[in-house]
Formats: sequence, C-alpha cells, structure tokens
Amino acid sequence: MDNIALIESFGDFKDEKGISKIDLMAIIEDSLKTLLRKRFDSDDHFDVIVNPDKGDFQIFLNKTIVEDEMSEDDDLEIEITEAKKIDPTFEVGEDFTMEIPVAQLGRRNILTLKQILATKLQEHNNAMLYEQFRDRIGEIVIGEIHHIRHKHVILLDDEGNEFILPKENQIPSDFFKKGENIRAIVETVDFKGSKPQIIISRTAPKFLEKLLELEIPEIQDGTIMLKKAVRIPGEKAKIAVDAYDDRIDPVGACVGVKGSRIHGVVRELRNENIDVIQWSKNPEIMVKRALGNVTINKIEINEDTNYALVYTPVEEISKVIGKQGQNIRLASWLSGYEIDVFREASEDDDVDLREFNDDIEQWILDEFKKVGLTTAKSVLDKDTASLLNMVDLEEETIDDVKRILKEEFED
Repeated sequence: MDNIALIESFGDFKDEKGISKIDLMAIIEDSLKTLLRKRFDSDDHFDVIVNPDKGDFQIFLNKTIVEDEMSEDDDLEIEITEAKKIDPTFEVGEDFTMEIPVAQLGRRNILTLKQILATKLQEHNNAMLYEQFRDRIGEIVIGEIHHIRHKHVILLDDEGNEFILPKENQIPSDFFKKGENIRAIVETVDFKGSKPQIIISRTAPKFLEKLLELEIPEIQDGTIMLKKAVRIPGEKAKIAVDAYDDRIDPVGACVGVKGSRIHGVVRELRNENIDVIQWSKNPEIMVKRALGNVTINKIEINEDTNYALVYTPVEEISKVIGKQGQNIRLASWLSGYEIDVFREASEDDDVDLREFNDDIEQWILDEFKKVGLTTAKSVLDKDTASLLNMVDLEEETIDDVKRILKEEFED
C-alpha cells in the first residue's frame, strides 16, 4: 500500500466527520511518529514531512556515519563503506538521511498505523465535539428521543450527536415517546473516558429564560430586560422584567393579549404557572411584587441580612405562603431576600376561651367566664394585676393561662 492509498483509505471517515485536509494531515504526522516510537522506541532520528496539497507524506531516517564494523544499531548508524556507495564524499561522523517507504515498515506496522490513525481521528472528533458544545452551554438544543431508560433519556440531534437528559433534569410531568423531538438547554459538557458527555436540562431556570427569548422578540432584541427567573419545575415560576423605555409595559409585552405570548412557554414547561412582575431596585416594592396579588400591611427590610418581614392579615396568610410554600419560596429567590410572614390580627380576630379546654382546666375557664372574660383577647388585653382583682385565681395560674393563650392564639 503506497502513501496515497493509505491516506485515501480514510477518505470516507474524513468526509463523514467533516475533518479538514489540514487537520487530517496533522493527525497522519502524529500517527506516524507514534508508530515510529513503537517501532524504534523513539522518533528523535526521524523527520516526517506531510504535504497537504498533494495528499502525500514522506518519512526520513537520520543515521550517523561510523567506521566499518563499529555500528551498534543498524537502525540509527550506517558504516562508512555503505554510505560512500551512495555518496563518495561522506565522512565518518556526518549525518546520513534516507527515505523510508511506508511499505518498508511491513504489513503489520501498516495495520498498526491504520489503527493509530483511526484512534487519533476519533480523538480529534471528540475534542472538536467537546469544544463545540462547551461553547453552547446555556443554549437550547433540539434532539430526538432515541432511548428511554430508567435514570435518563438519550437523544440524538440531526448530526447524530448524543445528549443525555437525566431523570433529575426532567420536569416531573414530562412523558416521552421514542422518536419525539424535545427541547432542553446544554447544562454541562465533560469527558467520560475519552468521549464527551453532553448533559442537558429542562428544569434549569436558564431553560425558562431561553424559551422566553424565543417567544418574546423584545427580550431577544434587548428592548425588555429579563432580570431574573426562578422556578419550581412543572409547578410554578416567577420572572422579573424591566424596560429601558418607560413608555413600554414590560409585563404586558411578555404576557401578550390574553396570555398569547407566554402560552407557548407554559405549554413547553408542562403547564408550569408563570408569574411575570416588573423589577424594581426598591427592596420593599420588589418583595411586594414578588409575593403577587396579596394584601400586605407593612414590610420591614433588613438589607444587612437580606431579610424581609411581611405583615399581612390572617385571611391572606395562605395566599402569601402558597401551595406547599411555593409562593413565598419563589418570591424569596426572586427578590433575593429571605421572606418571613407575620400574621396581624384584626379587631374581630378572636377565639372563644372554650377552644382552649384541652390546655386549660375547665374550672379555671369558668372563673374567667364569671367576670365576663369569654375570649382570648379579653384576657390578654388585661395585665396580671387587674386579673388578680377580678378572678379568684393565683398569680402563677393567671400567668400560665396568659402564656398558653399567647402561644396558641397570637402565634
């Protein structure tokens, strides 16, 4: 097999993987040097010249000329008599260069060369794939479901690149069928052995951000700024947006008429509920907007500890906290403040003392009832000294009652 035939034997591979002629020649040179190191323990005495224009290469062996019968290594030394047969002007100690045809390496070494070359071509392809997708981390990719396994799903794109979607990166309500095309973002790209492993995600907040860019042109062109996005995958999400131009309504532009613009994103996220709010640099306003449409009487902000205490009526507590605490958790993430809620009791918010008969003995409750104290507030509003003058109870007993009422009623 001559040089050209050897190169052409890899032509199909080159075309399939899109490797340029220059890169292929560099790989051939490296493969030849690898073979020479295997064959001669070193490639120090060899020169490999690759000509990408001609699609050819040459191997030259540099020997040292020594006295007759003084050669200790025929691969690296040549006796003076043999050298002078080629050029009578040669002298002992000079360098002697000779070309080695590939065929002279022997059939076994040529097969080894082909294996080395195939391995290095694969390594080159893996390196190119790694670089390509490392630069695409955070971007959306589309892949076809190829295999569905217990812990992950394997997808292939149009070029045959493999993506892995782990179970924890899937939206809980995701249900896939083989052959289905789905979207996700590239989360990480790492080598597993010698092969790049591309991990994708449908649960990352970045996936929501990229979907919004696709659906809302104003975000894509920068007219509207997407300040932050937080989500509980498949359940609820909140995004904060702002506009450079005060005349633009960023929330309305993102939602669209009757939710038309954001509907595509909601559908892609398996009906994940998305709240869109306008971002504010004022912490109190930001916390209030992040909590959504709830009644808030007062907000205390501690910027040193990023803590916000929200005062809200009793009837609003469940709305502030949300299903399984989702609303207050997302609001905390979005605003950057740890939000706690304090229930403010209204004048009408009271509890009959009979509700406490599991914790307070009945005869004690009867004593309060005798003097017209029938609710928790009616007792708590009076100091201990006043109660001692009203009821026939010890001070210690009164203090215990007030403690129980505070714990069970005010909290």
